[in-house]
Amino acid sequence: MDKIQKHSGEFAGALAAGNFEMTADGLLFPKQGVLASGIYYGSVNGGDDEEEGKNLLPDQSMLDMLNVYFGAGTKRPNWYLALFAGQINPAANWTAANFAATASEIVSGSQGYSNATRPAFTTAPAAANQIGNIASKAAFNIVCTTSLNVEGAALLSDSGKGSTGGVLASAARYAQPRIVYNGDVYEVGYLVSLTS
Repeated sequence: MDKIQKHSGEFAGALAAGNFEMTADGLLFPKQGVLASGIYYGSVNGGDDEEEGKNLLPDQSMLDMLNVYFGAGTKRPNWYLALFAGQINPAANWTAANFAATASEIVSGSQGYSNATRPAFTTAPAAANQIGNIASKAAFNIVCTTSLNVEGAALLSDSGKGSTGGVLASAARYAQPRIVYNGDVYEVGYLVSLTS
């Protein structure tokens, strides 16, 4: 963590200059020797047959983090998890404004989930350079006529289903879609890591 803090002022410049690499494991800052990565975990009815999806941090997310952490930006008070059904891989140009339409966010209360809003992302305190909600995953109460395909998940700062406001922090597409059925509880955990 000392190495991360030592080079904290360089991250904004590295992003602006394109001195970073999008790798299969996350966002790598080679000069600083820091890797930012995240993984989504999805399971049904408390089962241990989890899907995993490595996240992408879109440009909007990275700029927001830098402005809040190192600039004069205001910290977002809450974060929320969303599901999507689009057969599409997240891209750097995704934002909260285009996420719902681009990813086909699942928003229906009759062919989706009955929660009134996106479930909250409630984290435990950071430890060992990680933070997440693995101990208290977000629960989506599935409602559908037959079945529903979940292609991936995302983390956003606005609670409204299909909202175009706020910031898209990250998104991940699962290697295989998860098929859920009426009455299932689909749980999503998200773990973020910084390593040097």
